[in-house]
Amino acid sequence: MLASINPLGERARRTRWGRTVVWYTLGSAAGGLVIGAGSAVVGTGLRQLASPSPSAVGLVVVGACAIGLLLDLGVGGAGVLSRRRQVNENWLGHYRGWVYGTGFGFQLGTGVATTVTTSAVYVMLVLAVLSGSVGHALLIGAVFGVVRAVPILTVGRAHNPERLRAVLSRAHAIAGMSRFAAAGGLFLVAAASLAVLVG
Repeated sequence: MLASINPLGERARRTRWGRTVVWYTLGSAAGGLVIGAGSAVVGTGLRQLASPSPSAVGLVVVGACAIGLLLDLGVGGAGVLSRRRQVNENWLGHYRGWVYGTGFGFQLGTGVATTVTTSAVYVMLVLAVLSGSVGHALLIGAVFGVVRAVPILTVGRAHNPERLRAVLSRAHAIAGMSRFAAAGGLFLVAAASLAVLVG
């Protein structure tokens, strides 16, 4: 997405980068809200079928994080389940900035409409389903969607080709580190859940 929506590209399409980014962020938040709403529906249905105890919920969260860590770290050759799909970049030449900004953001904000690179996406869904309330599930989804939009801000100062290449090169170089950061996040969620269970 950084290579698609950046100040240089937007200027060439006679669109303002800042405006497109606002629509992109709103779309991403909306995608997160939709996935949060879906999780809330599933969670409500599960609570009607069975009322899991807080301990059971905590154990499921810890288990989901543990499985996610194993998948993200490639233990035993396993990997994150995902279909290979990206946003349709043909939209860039056919639609206005607010249309592709919102559309791209929405797809990425759902977490599952495009290629999933970390199991943290699935753990987020588990957390939203087990959150215990519609409001919490919506909040989890919305925060997830907004966080998904944040990386686009890194190209905000790339107003010339050299600067853009440098930003994209740096993003490519730290891609592996982001996977470990996601794994670290899973570890922290699992540790917090264990602390609650033990406490």
